[in-house]
Amino acid sequence: MFGIVRPCAHRLPEGLKAEWMAHLCGLCLALRSDHGQFARIVTNYDGLIVSVLTEAQAERTTGWRRTAGPCPLRSMRTAPVARGEGARLAAAVSLVLASAKVRDHIADRDGLLRRRPVAAAARRVAAGWDRAGARTGAELGFDTAVLVDAVDRQTGVERLAGPGTPLLTVTEPTETATAAAFAHTAALAGRPQNAEPLAEAGRLFGRLAHLLDAVEDQEADAASGAWNPLTATRTTRAEARRLCDDALRGVRLALRDAEFTDDKLTHVLLVHELRRSVDRAFATQTCSHQADAQHTRRDLTARQQTESSAKAPPGEAAGLRRTGSFGPPPGNPYAPNNPGSPFGPPQPPPEPPRDRRGLITGCLVWAGLACTCQMCCGTFEDPWSRQRREGLCSQCDCSDCCDACDCCSNCGDCCSSCDCCDCGCDC
Repeated sequence: MFGIVRPCAHRLPEGLKAEWMAHLCGLCLALRSDHGQFARIVTNYDGLIVSVLTEAQAERTTGWRRTAGPCPLRSMRTAPVARGEGARLAAAVSLVLASAKVRDHIADRDGLLRRRPVAAAARRVAAGWDRAGARTGAELGFDTAVLVDAVDRQTGVERLAGPGTPLLTVTEPTETATAAAFAHTAALAGRPQNAEPLAEAGRLFGRLAHLLDAVEDQEADAASGAWNPLTATRTTRAEARRLCDDALRGVRLALRDAEFTDDKLTHVLLVHELRRSVDRAFATQTCSHQADAQHTRRDLTARQQTESSAKAPPGEAAGLRRTGSFGPPPGNPYAPNNPGSPFGPPQPPPEPPRDRRGLITGCLVWAGLACTCQMCCGTFEDPWSRQRREGLCSQCDCSDCCDACDCCSNCGDCCSSCDCCDCGCDC
Protein backbone atom coordinates (compact mmCIF):
# COMPACT_ATOMS: atom_id res chain seq x y z
CA MET A 1 0.00 0.00 0.00
CA PHE A 2 1.44 3.35 -1.04
CA GLY A 3 0.05 6.84 -1.26
CA ILE A 4 0.28 10.16 0.54
CA VAL A 5 -3.32 10.34 1.83
CA ARG A 6 -3.49 7.77 4.63
CA PRO A 7 -6.30 8.70 7.04
CA CYS A 8 -6.34 7.11 10.47
CA ALA A 9 -9.52 5.30 11.46
CA HIS A 10 -9.63 7.23 14.76
CA ARG A 11 -10.00 10.56 12.93
CA LEU A 12 -12.82 9.55 10.62
CA PRO A 13 -16.40 9.55 11.92
CA GLU A 14 -17.99 6.12 11.71
CA GLY A 15 -19.97 6.96 8.58
CA LEU A 16 -16.98 8.35 6.69
CA LYS A 17 -14.78 5.47 7.83
CA ALA A 18 -17.24 3.02 6.28
CA GLU A 19 -17.33 5.10 3.08
CA TRP A 20 -13.54 5.21 2.85
CA MET A 21 -13.25 1.46 3.37
CA ALA A 22 -15.96 0.89 0.75
CA HIS A 23 -13.90 2.77 -1.84
CA LEU A 24 -10.66 1.05 -0.81
CA CYS A 25 -12.19 -2.43 -1.05
CA GLY A 26 -14.02 -1.44 -4.23
CA LEU A 27 -10.72 -0.47 -5.87
CA CYS A 28 -9.11 -3.75 -4.82
CA LEU A 29 -12.01 -5.84 -6.13
CA ALA A 30 -12.21 -3.86 -9.39
CA LEU A 31 -8.56 -4.67 -10.00
CA ARG A 32 -9.24 -8.35 -9.38
CA SER A 33 -12.33 -8.43 -11.60
CA ASP A 34 -10.77 -6.66 -14.58
CA HIS A 35 -7.12 -7.69 -14.35
CA GLY A 36 -6.75 -10.79 -12.15
CA GLN A 37 -5.61 -11.52 -8.62
CA PHE A 38 -2.02 -10.30 -9.09
CA ALA A 39 -3.23 -6.84 -10.09
CA ARG A 40 -4.55 -6.29 -6.55
CA ILE A 41 -0.96 -5.62 -5.50
CA VAL A 42 -1.23 -2.12 -7.00
CA THR A 43 -4.07 -1.08 -4.64
CA ASN A 44 -3.07 2.28 -3.21
CA TYR A 45 -4.55 5.04 -1.11
CA ASP A 46 -4.22 7.81 -3.69
CA GLY A 47 -5.94 5.87 -6.47
CA LEU A 48 -9.17 5.52 -4.52
CA ILE A 49 -9.52 9.33 -4.46
CA VAL A 50 -10.61 9.03 -8.11
CA SER A 51 -13.43 6.74 -7.00
CA VAL A 52 -14.35 9.10 -4.16
CA LEU A 53 -14.48 12.11 -6.50
CA THR A 54 -16.67 10.29 -9.01
CA GLU A 55 -19.21 9.26 -6.40
CA ALA A 56 -19.15 12.68 -4.70
CA GLN A 57 -20.34 14.35 -7.92
CA ALA A 58 -22.85 11.77 -9.13
CA GLU A 59 -26.50 11.55 -8.23
CA ARG A 60 -27.20 8.91 -5.61
CA THR A 61 -28.52 5.62 -7.01
CA THR A 62 -29.04 2.15 -5.60
CA GLY A 63 -26.27 0.59 -7.66
CA TRP A 64 -23.27 2.27 -6.04
CA ARG A 65 -22.69 -0.48 -3.48
CA ARG A 66 -22.58 -4.25 -3.43
CA THR A 67 -21.90 -6.66 -0.60
CA ALA A 68 -18.49 -8.30 -0.87
CA GLY A 69 -17.70 -11.67 0.63
CA PRO A 70 -15.45 -12.32 3.64
CA CYS A 71 -11.88 -11.08 3.30
CA PRO A 72 -8.87 -11.68 5.62
CA LEU A 73 -8.08 -7.97 5.56
CA ARG A 74 -11.57 -7.27 6.97
CA SER A 75 -11.25 -9.91 9.70
CA MET A 76 -13.21 -12.34 7.49
CA ARG A 77 -16.29 -10.09 7.48
CA THR A 78 -18.51 -9.07 4.61
CA ALA A 79 -18.80 -5.37 3.80
CA PRO A 80 -20.48 -2.99 1.33
CA VAL A 81 -17.96 -1.91 -1.33
CA ALA A 82 -18.00 0.71 -4.07
CA ARG A 83 -18.72 -0.41 -7.59
CA GLY A 84 -19.21 1.18 -10.96
CA GLU A 85 -17.23 3.40 -13.27
CA GLY A 86 -15.49 5.33 -10.49
CA ALA A 87 -13.92 2.19 -9.03
CA ARG A 88 -12.88 0.98 -12.49
CA LEU A 89 -11.29 4.33 -13.36
CA ALA A 90 -9.45 4.22 -10.04
CA ALA A 91 -8.20 0.74 -10.97
CA ALA A 92 -6.92 1.93 -14.35
CA VAL A 93 -5.16 4.92 -12.80
CA SER A 94 -3.67 2.75 -10.05
CA LEU A 95 -2.16 0.38 -12.61
CA VAL A 96 -0.43 3.25 -14.41
CA LEU A 97 0.69 4.80 -11.10
CA ALA A 98 2.18 1.49 -10.03
CA SER A 99 3.90 1.13 -13.40
CA ALA A 100 5.41 4.59 -12.96
CA LYS A 101 6.63 3.71 -9.48
CA VAL A 102 8.26 0.49 -10.71
CA ARG A 103 10.00 2.34 -13.54
CA ASP A 104 11.19 4.97 -11.11
CA HIS A 105 12.76 2.29 -8.91
CA ILE A 106 14.36 0.72 -11.97
CA ALA A 107 15.84 4.06 -13.02
CA ASP A 108 17.17 4.59 -9.49
CA ARG A 109 18.53 1.00 -9.39
CA ASP A 110 16.95 0.36 -6.02
CA GLY A 111 17.60 -2.91 -4.19
CA LEU A 112 17.19 -6.03 -6.33
CA LEU A 113 16.41 -3.86 -9.35
CA ARG A 114 20.14 -3.24 -9.66
CA ARG A 115 20.33 -6.68 -11.25
CA ARG A 116 19.55 -6.70 -14.95
CA PRO A 117 17.39 -9.87 -15.00
CA VAL A 118 15.23 -8.55 -12.17
CA ALA A 119 14.98 -5.13 -13.79
CA ALA A 120 13.99 -6.70 -17.13
CA ALA A 121 11.24 -8.74 -15.45
CA ALA A 122 10.01 -5.62 -13.63
CA ARG A 123 9.85 -3.72 -16.93
CA ARG A 124 7.67 -6.45 -18.44
CA VAL A 125 5.32 -6.32 -15.46
CA ALA A 126 5.12 -2.51 -15.69
CA ALA A 127 4.41 -2.68 -19.42
CA GLY A 128 1.63 -5.21 -18.75
CA TRP A 129 0.08 -2.87 -16.20
CA ASP A 130 0.21 -0.04 -18.74
CA ARG A 131 -1.67 -2.14 -21.29
CA ALA A 132 -4.23 -3.31 -18.73
CA GLY A 133 -4.86 0.25 -17.59
CA ALA A 134 -5.24 1.37 -21.20
CA ARG A 135 -7.91 -1.30 -21.85
CA THR A 136 -10.01 -0.31 -18.87
CA GLY A 137 -9.49 3.40 -19.56
CA ALA A 138 -10.66 2.98 -23.16
CA GLU A 139 -13.87 1.30 -21.97
CA LEU A 140 -14.52 4.33 -19.75
CA GLY A 141 -13.63 6.91 -22.39
CA PHE A 142 -10.35 7.82 -20.70
CA ASP A 143 -7.14 7.84 -22.72
CA THR A 144 -4.39 6.56 -20.41
CA ALA A 145 -1.83 7.59 -23.03
CA VAL A 146 -1.72 10.91 -21.18
CA LEU A 147 -0.53 9.08 -18.08
CA VAL A 148 1.94 6.86 -19.93
CA ASP A 149 3.36 9.85 -21.82
CA ALA A 150 3.84 11.70 -18.53
CA VAL A 151 5.70 8.71 -17.10
CA ASP A 152 7.95 8.53 -20.15
CA ARG A 153 8.66 12.27 -20.11
CA GLN A 154 9.53 12.17 -16.42
CA THR A 155 12.78 10.31 -17.06
CA GLY A 156 13.91 12.84 -19.68
CA VAL A 157 13.03 15.79 -17.47
CA GLU A 158 15.06 14.33 -14.61
CA ARG A 159 18.09 13.80 -16.85
CA LEU A 160 18.09 17.47 -17.87
CA ALA A 161 17.43 18.84 -14.38
CA GLY A 162 20.32 20.31 -12.42
CA PRO A 163 21.22 23.09 -10.00
CA GLY A 164 19.00 26.07 -10.68
CA THR A 165 16.29 24.13 -12.49
CA PRO A 166 12.86 25.17 -11.16
CA LEU A 167 11.45 22.38 -9.05
CA LEU A 168 8.04 22.74 -10.70
CA THR A 169 9.65 21.79 -14.01
CA VAL A 170 10.43 18.39 -12.53
CA THR A 171 6.94 17.90 -11.11
CA GLU A 172 5.13 18.91 -14.33
CA PRO A 173 4.66 15.39 -15.80
CA THR A 174 3.10 14.13 -12.57
CA GLU A 175 0.85 17.19 -12.41
CA THR A 176 -0.36 16.61 -15.97
CA ALA A 177 -1.19 12.96 -15.29
CA THR A 178 -3.16 13.55 -12.10
CA ALA A 179 -4.98 16.54 -13.62
CA ALA A 180 -6.27 14.32 -16.44
CA ALA A 181 -7.46 11.63 -14.02
CA PHE A 182 -9.26 14.09 -11.73
CA ALA A 183 -10.91 15.89 -14.66
CA HIS A 184 -12.31 12.67 -16.14
CA THR A 185 -14.27 12.00 -12.95
CA ALA A 186 -16.46 14.96 -13.95
CA ALA A 187 -17.25 13.27 -17.28
CA LEU A 188 -18.12 9.97 -15.58
CA ALA A 189 -20.39 11.73 -13.08
CA GLY A 190 -22.15 13.78 -15.76
CA ARG A 191 -20.88 17.15 -14.51
CA PRO A 192 -18.72 18.58 -17.32
CA GLN A 193 -18.65 21.98 -15.59
CA ASN A 194 -16.46 20.43 -12.88
CA ALA A 195 -13.73 19.37 -15.30
CA GLU A 196 -11.72 22.60 -15.06
CA PRO A 197 -11.65 23.02 -11.25
CA LEU A 198 -10.99 19.32 -10.72
CA ALA A 199 -8.17 19.40 -13.25
CA GLU A 200 -6.62 22.22 -11.20
CA ALA A 201 -7.09 20.24 -7.98
CA GLY A 202 -5.55 17.18 -9.64
CA ARG A 203 -2.58 19.17 -10.94
CA LEU A 204 -1.80 20.46 -7.46
CA PHE A 205 -2.38 17.03 -5.94
CA GLY A 206 0.20 15.59 -8.35
CA ARG A 207 2.62 18.33 -7.34
CA LEU A 208 2.15 17.44 -3.67
CA ALA A 209 2.58 13.72 -4.34
CA HIS A 210 5.87 14.33 -6.16
CA LEU A 211 7.23 16.79 -3.62
CA LEU A 212 6.30 14.73 -0.56
CA ASP A 213 7.86 11.62 -2.09
CA ALA A 214 11.04 13.60 -2.69
CA VAL A 215 11.09 14.97 0.86
CA GLU A 216 10.52 11.58 2.48
CA ASP A 217 13.17 9.86 0.34
CA GLN A 218 15.84 12.56 0.33
CA GLU A 219 18.03 11.09 3.07
CA ALA A 220 17.70 7.53 1.77
CA ASP A 221 18.45 8.69 -1.79
CA ALA A 222 21.54 10.53 -0.59
CA ALA A 223 22.78 7.42 1.19
CA SER A 224 22.22 5.17 -1.82
CA GLY A 225 23.27 7.71 -4.45
CA ALA A 226 19.83 7.73 -6.09
CA TRP A 227 18.49 10.77 -7.95
CA ASN A 228 16.32 13.11 -5.91
CA PRO A 229 14.67 16.28 -7.26
CA LEU A 230 15.44 18.37 -4.17
CA THR A 231 19.10 17.42 -4.17
CA ALA A 232 19.50 17.69 -7.95
CA THR A 233 17.96 21.16 -8.18
CA ARG A 234 19.51 22.38 -4.90
CA THR A 235 16.07 23.21 -3.55
CA THR A 236 15.87 23.74 0.20
CA ARG A 237 13.28 22.00 2.33
CA ALA A 238 11.93 25.41 3.31
CA GLU A 239 11.21 26.19 -0.35
CA ALA A 240 9.67 22.75 -0.83
CA ARG A 241 7.41 23.37 2.17
CA ARG A 242 6.34 26.73 0.73
CA LEU A 243 5.38 25.05 -2.54
CA CYS A 244 3.44 22.39 -0.65
CA ASP A 245 1.54 24.98 1.39
CA ASP A 246 0.66 26.88 -1.79
CA ALA A 247 -0.59 23.65 -3.37
CA LEU A 248 -2.72 22.89 -0.31
CA ARG A 249 -4.45 26.26 -0.57
CA GLY A 250 -4.92 25.77 -4.30
CA VAL A 251 -6.57 22.37 -3.86
CA ARG A 252 -8.96 23.79 -1.30
CA LEU A 253 -9.95 26.71 -3.51
CA ALA A 254 -10.37 24.50 -6.58
CA LEU A 255 -12.72 22.15 -4.72
CA ARG A 256 -14.90 25.13 -3.77
CA ASP A 257 -15.44 25.90 -7.45
CA ALA A 258 -16.76 22.38 -8.16
CA GLU A 259 -20.30 21.18 -7.60
CA PHE A 260 -20.80 18.05 -5.51
CA THR A 261 -23.74 15.98 -4.41
CA ASP A 262 -22.02 15.00 -1.16
CA ASP A 263 -18.45 16.18 -0.60
CA LYS A 264 -17.88 15.28 3.07
CA LEU A 265 -15.36 12.49 2.41
CA THR A 266 -13.77 14.42 -0.46
CA HIS A 267 -13.24 17.44 1.79
CA VAL A 268 -11.79 15.35 4.62
CA LEU A 269 -9.33 13.56 2.31
CA LEU A 270 -8.23 16.42 0.07
CA VAL A 271 -8.21 19.22 2.65
CA HIS A 272 -7.60 17.89 6.14
CA GLU A 273 -5.79 14.60 5.44
CA LEU A 274 -3.70 16.14 2.68
CA ARG A 275 -2.43 18.79 5.11
CA ARG A 276 -1.60 16.06 7.62
CA SER A 277 0.39 14.30 4.90
CA VAL A 278 2.47 17.44 4.41
CA ASP A 279 3.02 17.83 8.15
CA ARG A 280 3.98 14.18 8.41
CA ALA A 281 6.52 14.41 5.59
CA PHE A 282 8.17 17.50 7.06
CA ALA A 283 8.02 16.05 10.60
CA THR A 284 5.96 18.94 11.96
CA GLN A 285 3.06 16.86 13.21
CA THR A 286 2.88 15.48 16.75
CA CYS A 287 0.69 12.70 18.02
CA SER A 288 -2.09 13.87 20.28
CA HIS A 289 -4.45 10.88 20.22
CA GLN A 290 -3.24 9.65 23.62
CA ALA A 291 -1.65 12.87 24.89
CA ASP A 292 -4.91 14.81 24.63
CA ALA A 293 -6.64 12.29 26.87
CA GLN A 294 -3.86 12.55 29.44
CA HIS A 295 -3.99 16.36 29.40
CA THR A 296 -7.76 16.25 29.81
CA ARG A 297 -7.52 13.96 32.82
CA ARG A 298 -4.85 16.16 34.43
CA ASP A 299 -6.92 19.30 33.86
CA LEU A 300 -10.01 17.71 35.37
CA THR A 301 -8.07 16.48 38.39
CA ALA A 302 -6.52 19.89 38.99
CA ARG A 303 -9.91 21.59 38.58
CA GLN A 304 -11.55 19.24 41.09
CA GLN A 305 -8.76 19.79 43.59
CA THR A 306 -9.07 23.57 43.22
CA GLU A 307 -12.84 23.50 43.65
CA SER A 308 -12.69 21.24 46.70
CA SER A 309 -10.04 23.48 48.31
CA ALA A 310 -12.16 26.58 47.70
CA LYS A 311 -15.27 25.02 49.26
CA ALA A 312 -13.56 23.41 52.26
CA PRO A 313 -13.16 25.23 55.61
CA PRO A 314 -9.73 26.74 56.32
CA GLY A 315 -8.62 23.77 58.37
CA GLU A 316 -9.46 21.27 55.68
CA ALA A 317 -7.94 23.41 52.94
CA ALA A 318 -4.66 23.19 54.86
CA GLY A 319 -4.87 19.43 54.78
CA LEU A 320 -6.40 18.83 58.27
CA ARG A 321 -9.22 16.32 58.75
CA ARG A 322 -12.46 17.73 60.10
CA THR A 323 -13.31 16.15 63.46
CA GLY A 324 -16.28 16.31 65.76
CA SER A 325 -16.41 18.05 69.15
CA PHE A 326 -15.27 14.90 70.94
CA GLY A 327 -13.04 13.16 68.43
CA PRO A 328 -13.18 11.85 64.90
CA PRO A 329 -16.45 11.54 62.99
CA PRO A 330 -18.59 8.51 63.79
CA GLY A 331 -17.97 5.26 62.02
CA ASN A 332 -15.12 2.81 61.88
CA PRO A 333 -12.13 4.69 60.44
CA TYR A 334 -10.42 1.40 59.67
CA ALA A 335 -13.24 0.00 57.58
CA PRO A 336 -11.94 -0.71 54.06
CA ASN A 337 -14.84 1.20 52.48
CA ASN A 338 -14.37 4.34 54.58
CA PRO A 339 -12.82 7.15 52.51
CA GLY A 340 -10.85 8.28 55.54
CA SER A 341 -9.52 4.83 56.22
CA PRO A 342 -5.74 4.30 56.24
CA PHE A 343 -6.38 1.74 53.53
CA GLY A 344 -7.49 4.54 51.20
CA PRO A 345 -10.62 4.84 49.09
CA PRO A 346 -12.44 1.70 47.99
CA GLN A 347 -10.79 -0.09 45.10
CA PRO A 348 -12.66 -1.85 42.30
CA PRO A 349 -12.63 -5.64 42.54
CA PRO A 350 -9.67 -7.20 40.78
CA GLU A 351 -10.24 -8.65 37.35
CA PRO A 352 -10.73 -12.40 37.60
CA PRO A 353 -7.65 -14.32 36.49
CA ARG A 354 -7.74 -15.83 33.04
CA ASP A 355 -6.16 -19.08 31.99
CA ARG A 356 -3.02 -18.52 29.95
CA ARG A 357 -2.66 -20.32 26.68
CA GLY A 358 0.26 -22.56 26.02
CA LEU A 359 3.11 -21.65 23.69
CA ILE A 360 1.88 -23.57 20.65
CA THR A 361 -1.78 -22.62 21.09
CA GLY A 362 -0.85 -18.97 21.61
CA CYS A 363 1.26 -18.99 18.44
CA LEU A 364 -1.66 -20.39 16.45
CA VAL A 365 -3.99 -17.73 17.83
CA TRP A 366 -1.40 -15.04 17.06
CA ALA A 367 -1.15 -16.26 13.46
CA GLY A 368 -4.93 -16.08 13.12
CA LEU A 369 -5.05 -12.54 14.50
CA ALA A 370 -2.21 -11.42 12.24
CA CYS A 371 -3.75 -12.93 9.09
CA THR A 372 -7.10 -11.29 9.75
CA CYS A 373 -5.57 -7.90 10.66
CA GLN A 374 -7.32 -7.84 14.03
CA MET A 375 -4.04 -6.69 15.59
CA CYS A 376 -4.05 -3.53 13.46
CA CYS A 377 -7.13 -1.66 14.65
CA GLY A 378 -9.64 -1.95 17.44
CA THR A 379 -9.12 -4.26 20.40
CA PHE A 380 -8.16 -7.90 20.56
CA GLU A 381 -7.38 -10.58 23.12
CA ASP A 382 -3.72 -11.26 23.78
CA PRO A 383 -2.85 -14.66 22.26
CA TRP A 384 -1.18 -15.89 25.44
CA SER A 385 -2.39 -13.90 28.49
CA ARG A 386 -5.95 -13.35 27.12
CA GLN A 387 -5.81 -9.70 28.26
CA ARG A 388 -7.50 -7.04 26.13
CA ARG A 389 -5.02 -5.14 23.96
CA GLU A 390 -5.27 -2.08 21.76
CA GLY A 391 -4.46 -2.42 18.08
CA LEU A 392 -1.55 -0.68 16.39
CA CYS A 393 -3.87 2.08 15.18
CA SER A 394 -4.11 3.32 18.77
CA GLN A 395 -0.45 4.35 18.49
CA CYS A 396 -0.85 6.16 15.20
CA ASP A 397 -0.69 9.87 14.52
CA CYS A 398 -4.18 11.18 15.24
CA SER A 399 -3.50 14.85 15.83
CA ASP A 400 -6.00 17.34 14.53
CA CYS A 401 -4.93 20.04 12.11
CA CYS A 402 -7.40 22.52 13.57
CA ASP A 403 -6.42 22.58 17.23
CA ALA A 404 -7.28 26.29 17.36
CA CYS A 405 -10.56 25.85 15.52
CA ASP A 406 -13.02 23.55 17.24
CA CYS A 407 -15.57 24.02 14.49
CA CYS A 408 -13.28 22.20 12.07
CA SER A 409 -12.37 19.25 14.27
CA ASN A 410 -15.37 17.25 13.08
CA CYS A 411 -16.14 18.78 9.73
CA GLY A 412 -17.11 15.42 8.33
CA ASP A 413 -20.24 15.60 10.44
CA CYS A 414 -21.09 19.28 10.86
CA CYS A 415 -21.38 20.41 7.25
CA SER A 416 -20.63 19.56 3.66
CA SER A 417 -18.30 22.41 2.73
CA CYS A 418 -16.86 23.24 6.16
CA ASP A 419 -17.08 26.99 5.68
CA CYS A 420 -16.28 27.33 9.38
CA CYS A 421 -12.66 26.64 8.45
CA ASP A 422 -12.42 30.25 7.26
CA CYS A 423 -11.93 31.31 10.90
CA GLY A 424 -8.18 31.54 10.47
CA CYS A 425 -6.85 28.09 11.24
CA ASP A 426 -5.95 27.75 7.53
CA CYS A 427 -6.80 24.06 7.39
